[in-house]
Amino acid sequence: MTRVIGVRFRSAGKIYFFSPGKYEIKKGDHVIVETARGVEYGTVVGEPRDIEDEQVIKPLKTVLRTASTKDDEQERSNREKEKEAFRICLEKIKKHNLDMKLIDAEYTFDNNKILFYFTADGRIDFRELVKDLASVFKTRIELRQIGVRDETKIIGGYGICGRPLCCHSYLSDFVPVSIKMAKEQSLSLNPTKISGVCGRLMCCLKNEEDVYEELNRKMPGIGDFCKAKDGLEGEVSSVNILRQTLKILVEVDDEKEVHEYKLEDIEFFKKKQKKKNNGKKSAQEAEEMKELEALEKIEKQEGKSKLGDN
Repeated sequence: MTRVIGVRFRSAGKIYFFSPGKYEIKKGDHVIVETARGVEYGTVVGEPRDIEDEQVIKPLKTVLRTASTKDDEQERSNREKEKEAFRICLEKIKKHNLDMKLIDAEYTFDNNKILFYFTADGRIDFRELVKDLASVFKTRIELRQIGVRDETKIIGGYGICGRPLCCHSYLSDFVPVSIKMAKEQSLSLNPTKISGVCGRLMCCLKNEEDVYEELNRKMPGIGDFCKAKDGLEGEVSSVNILRQTLKILVEVDDEKEVHEYKLEDIEFFKKKQKKKNNGKKSAQEAEEMKELEALEKIEKQEGKSKLGDN
C-alpha cells in the first residue's frame, strides 16, 4: 500500500496523486508540488489515504511543502497577471490576423511559463504570435488548442436543468456519451434537447445510464405483446421505466381500452418481431438523427480533455 493525497490544480480539474511525505496534510490545504510543467500550487481534495501500489503512476512525487502565506500571495498575484496576459494576447491575435478564439491564460506558479488556451477551426500557424508574446513576457510561451468541451469547462455556465455545468463544477474528465444512452432513457432525439452548452451531447446522459440499462432489461418495449395476471392481454402502448409500469392496449367487450399495470403484474411478454425497413422516418427525424450521429463522431475524434498535463 502507498500513502497518497489527491491534488487539483484547477476547479473540477483532474486529481493527481502525490506523497504527503513528512507533512501533516488535510483536505482543503494548499500545497506546492513539482509537476511536468514545473513547480505548481495545488489544492488537496481528499484526506491522506492508502491505495494499492498498482494504482500509483510511478514515480510518485512528494509534496515539496505546504503553501505559506507568501505562496498564497504569489498565487493571487499570478491570477491577476493572467488577466493582463489575456488582454495582451488578444491584441496580438488581432495584430497577426489569426482566426482563433482565445479562451484562457494561465501562469505556472513559478512564472516559468504562460499557457494560452484557444479554439479554432483547423490548424493555426501561430509561430509569429509566440515570438511576439515571448518578446513581451520574457518567458516560455505555450499555445494549446482545445475543443469546445474544454472551452465550456473553463468558462462555466448553467445547463438546461438550471444547475452549474457538470464539467465546470465537479467532472474531472469527459466521459464518452452516445445516442444509445438517450434512447435507453426514452429521451427526445432532438439535438437541441440533448446537447449541452458546448454543442456536444450532454455529459449527464452518462449519469444514470447503468440504472436505465438494468431497468430496461426487465421491461417490455412498446409494441411488445403482454399478458397480465388478470387474464387480459394486448400490445404495450407506453412504458414508465423508472416507475416500472406499463400501459397495455387490451380488448374488453369488443372495445379497445388502455390498462396500466406494474411490471410484477405481468405474467409474460413476447418481443415484437422487428421488420426490416419497418416504417420510414420522417424527413425531420432523419435530419435530427444525422445531426446527432455527426455530434457523436466529433466527440470521439476530440477525445479526452486537453487541460490536464501535470
